[in-house]
This record gives sequence, structure tokens and C-alpha cells, in this order.
Amino acid sequence: MLDDANVLKQRDHKGALSVAAGEWQQATYEVAVPAGAHDGRAIEKVVLAGMGGSALAALLVRAWLSDVLPVPFEIVREYHLPAYVDQNTLVIASSCSGNTEETLSCLDDAVAAGAQLAVLASGGKLLERAGAGDIAHIVLPDRSQIEPRMTTVAQMRALTRLLAHFGIIGDEYCQEIAAASDWLRQESALWESSVPTDHNYAKQLALQSVGKTPVFYGGSLMAPVAYKWKISWNENAKNVAFCNTLPEFNHNEFLGWTSHPVEKPFAVFDLVSELEHPRVQKRFALSDKLLSGLRPKSTVVPVAGDTVVKQMLWGCILADFASIYTAILNNVDPTQVDLIEKFKKELN
Repeated sequence: MLDDANVLKQRDHKGALSVAAGEWQQATYEVAVPAGAHDGRAIEKVVLAGMGGSALAALLVRAWLSDVLPVPFEIVREYHLPAYVDQNTLVIASSCSGNTEETLSCLDDAVAAGAQLAVLASGGKLLERAGAGDIAHIVLPDRSQIEPRMTTVAQMRALTRLLAHFGIIGDEYCQEIAAASDWLRQESALWESSVPTDHNYAKQLALQSVGKTPVFYGGSLMAPVAYKWKISWNENAKNVAFCNTLPEFNHNEFLGWTSHPVEKPFAVFDLVSELEHPRVQKRFALSDKLLSGLRPKSTVVPVAGDTVVKQMLWGCILADFASIYTAILNNVDPTQVDLIEKFKKELN
């Protein structure tokens, strides 16, 4: 089915696969900061307020730069900021739509606390407030042209540029993303719809997950990538999916598999990076060995790339391809999120 051009066209009539094929271009996305120069105050902590894919970019950047970030970096996915936010806190309000109510509420808290402000958005109320208040901001890709969940690469680039703008990190990290562009283009080409299943890793992963509940695991570095896989299966494939992190997994969830019959409809995927702590790498193999016969054998996804950020970008783009192919197998539209929009309307 996944090699039938007619089926792909019918079930992906809005061209989600074409969008995924172009995600590598986001590595060089223009990320100028047109307003809100840093006023010179000391930044002692950073808080990013965002939901879903907007929080994902922050999770990725925080894991990637954990060894170089000189101040605490917190990610808030709710309506209010923690009490410690003050004048020496940089609060970044991030929302692709610019209208996410939780994020707007956090921006109100940040203003009340006198925090240094910044915004990441493609439009909406956030961008309006940024323009009216001379708040440092970066305009994200137009959500009418691309689904926000497929802008992770651009959001990572925007966030690193914003952090550099405020002197938290150097600009070399934003440039490191851009430097991965050509390599990402070559890797992405291997997953395009014209590549047959026998040679297409993304299609193979989709076939392993279809009809099952996927569970994705990552070490400390790849934990946010595992989360990206989870939400890609949720939103693109309309599939319930779960994720967790090693070594924490071995302290609780590890035992949870022991009472489940092995024929339960789960598909386990281990996102394994050679750059993880050696003990974490050992835990993956040992966990699968000790759970043999108690859960489905894990599919090891060896994450490609010779740097952490390359591995993250590679994993995020592959997640979109594989989950879109899963959507096609599930006979659902990978682009629509009508139920989320209905929920938002009824909530109001």
C-alpha cells in the first residue's frame, strides 16, 4: 500500500509527506530578532511557556545544551508561572498560533512580575502584544502554510537565536543547526514516498506500528525526541502512543511490563544514541533481555548523526515521515486536528 502512488495521493491529499520532505530547509530558517533589545539586566533564569510542539522545541534545546546553559531553564506547560519568576527572569512565551490560552496567561504573569520578555509566534495575540510592547520576538513559519507540529526544526533555530540575543548562549548553536541542512536533506530523501518500502526506513517503521499502541523510549539526550515520536503518532496518525525515559524507566515502568501478556497490542521502540551515557546504552539492551517473553521485543532505532543536535533533528523529521505513513495505513488524514479545534471552541 505505501508504494502505491494513487493510495498515497488519496489518503494524503493535503500533501503532508511533501511538507515532511521539505523540513530540512527549516535548518536555515530566517530568525532575525526585530525588536526588544536586551536592556542589560542580569538574566539569572529562563522560563519558556508553551504547550505541545511549542514546548517540544524547548525540551530539545534544553537537553542538547544542558552542559553549556549557564542558568536554569524551566519549561512551563500550564496557566501560571512559578513564584520565583522576577525581574531577573527571561520569560519566553511560545505559541505557533499566538493564541494559546495557557501561554497568554503566563505572559500576563510575566508582565506582572516585571520579567524580561520575549515571544515566539507566527501571529495571533502574542505577536500583536510583542509589536505593541516592543518585546523581542521571532516570527515562526506561517501556520496556514505548514502544520505547527511540523515546524520543530525552525522552532529550535528560533529559540537558540533568541537565547543568543539575550546573551544566554553563543550564536554558534543556531549556526550548528544551519550547518546540518545539507546532511538532513540527504537523509530525508531516503524516506520520501518515491522510495520503495524495502529501502525506506520510515515506511518500515510505520508497518511495525500500525494496529498497535506504540511506546517510545529514549535516554536523557533522546527523551524529547521520544516525546516528539509520541505526539507525532498522536496528531498525525491519530494513534494513542506513550513515551518514557531511561534510566528512570528501570525504577518503575520496567516492572509494569511483567504482568502484561506478550501478545498485547504494543509496539516498543528504543531510540538509541551512541552519545548517551554508556550506562544508559547498557540499560536498553539489558531491559529488553530481561523483559523477553513479557513484552514485545523492542525495535531498536539507532539514531543517526555525529552530534547531539544532528541526532535530534534526524529523529524529529523521521518521526513525521513514519507517523504520516502510519496515518495512511490507518486511513486517516494526517493533517486535520478538528477535534482539538472543537475542544478549544467548546472550552470557550
